[in-house]
Amino acid sequence: MQFFEAEVFLVSWQLFDLMLANIADAFMKLFLLAVIHFSCSTIALCQSKNPFGKALVPDMIADASIQEINGTFYCYATTDGYDQGLETSGPPVVWKSKDFIHWSFSGTYFSSAVKQKYWAPSKAIAANGKYYIYPTVNGYMYPAVADSPDGPFKLAKGIDSFYLPFTPSALLYSKNPKEPGGIDAEVFIDDDGQPYVFWQLRHAAKMTPDMASIDTSSFVTIATKRQGYSEGPIFFKRKGVYYYLYTLGGDEKYQYAYGMSKTSPLGPFEFPEQDIIATTNYERQIFGPGHGCVFNVPGTDDFYFAYLEFGRRSTNRQTYVNKLEFNADGTIRPVKLTLDGVGAFRAVIQGKSISVVDSKASSVRSALIVKPNQDFSLKRTEFFSSQFAFDDANGSRWMAAPEDSTAWLVADLGRIQKVRRSEIGFVRPTAGHAYILEYSADGKVWKACGGHRQVVVQSPHQDMLNIKARYLRIKILAGVKGVWEWHIY
Repeated sequence: MQFFEAEVFLVSWQLFDLMLANIADAFMKLFLLAVIHFSCSTIALCQSKNPFGKALVPDMIADASIQEINGTFYCYATTDGYDQGLETSGPPVVWKSKDFIHWSFSGTYFSSAVKQKYWAPSKAIAANGKYYIYPTVNGYMYPAVADSPDGPFKLAKGIDSFYLPFTPSALLYSKNPKEPGGIDAEVFIDDDGQPYVFWQLRHAAKMTPDMASIDTSSFVTIATKRQGYSEGPIFFKRKGVYYYLYTLGGDEKYQYAYGMSKTSPLGPFEFPEQDIIATTNYERQIFGPGHGCVFNVPGTDDFYFAYLEFGRRSTNRQTYVNKLEFNADGTIRPVKLTLDGVGAFRAVIQGKSISVVDSKASSVRSALIVKPNQDFSLKRTEFFSSQFAFDDANGSRWMAAPEDSTAWLVADLGRIQKVRRSEIGFVRPTAGHAYILEYSADGKVWKACGGHRQVVVQSPHQDMLNIKARYLRIKILAGVKGVWEWHIY
């Protein structure tokens, strides 16, 4: 019997009573009861777990570029979860964290690109007293500049606006009307101050000093050990060695290979025998570790590998981080992929967290069976129980049924106690939400204590409270009816 179907088949106990009454053999009765008990237990167990682990942030993001700037971690990424595949994306937002556990964003950092297809932004590169970022907008690379890594960014050359198919502000402009060339810019500045850019199909070149154009005379195509389509390049330097990482395949077959050079960012590169550092881990059911980044914690030799995972098919991906480790000769060890996260990098006072002992919701969306794209060994089902809003995992969520027009979620704190703060991470936060927050001592009489009726684009939505309550309730007025995480202090 399959217990991972979208609709669980429930048989009434009256029917089982009738079946048992007609079974004379006592052993057969016991056997049937055991099967029933096991089946119900299995269903409950499956519905209490999801296969998505501890994602980096409470949202669907891919193509992450992560770095630490002045004690704050920044994560620029493609915003997924807009349900139109490669035809769209969410707006440009930058997730920030002090401890690498609690992430937040507020509004957008690149207003002229909000309604565009915004993909794969680079890290924010400090140069010329400014910060530069290189997203792929409507399928083409563009340079943008700001005074701060928080933005606001604007195009680094030409008019700060976009039109299709591309504008003269593109990073690599071409007279070819079909293509100025390339996606997925990765920018690196060497110790001598010379900037380089790496992009799709193993291409690389020097950049001009203004950080807004490519020196086409220096263009190279990096000769790699493995062939085939490649995107999402990663480039970094450690102990005098340049590392070039490039992807192979896609979807569940996404993986990363690499090469090393002690000569120049443009090579030549050597490729070790064991050059695949990240690939699908069938034992742990981690599929397609693809386009991400490598980042270093300043002042340490600690390097980390961030990657998207196939997730819920198409552009419904989440990002995970694992430690990147090296051998004594500088070669990279294959990454020990897990969906467990890497924990906090430093302690930050968040306040005393209040445990939620029970929860309930106005409705729960039916289970979602994830369809494989290339690898039929992928078998995943996502459940949407209200308890997932309180599991601190970021990879699981409560969602209301699509037809639920008055979606609400209740947190039971177990007893009446002092509540000082509420932080709600809604599903698809980059599209904005409006909500009402209420509290109650008995679950019957409710009073308003927070929320806002206007749609606000941020995560989490924070309410400062000074109340005594046993129950808190969210009523979602606008936005996607779901919650990734709800923290109460």
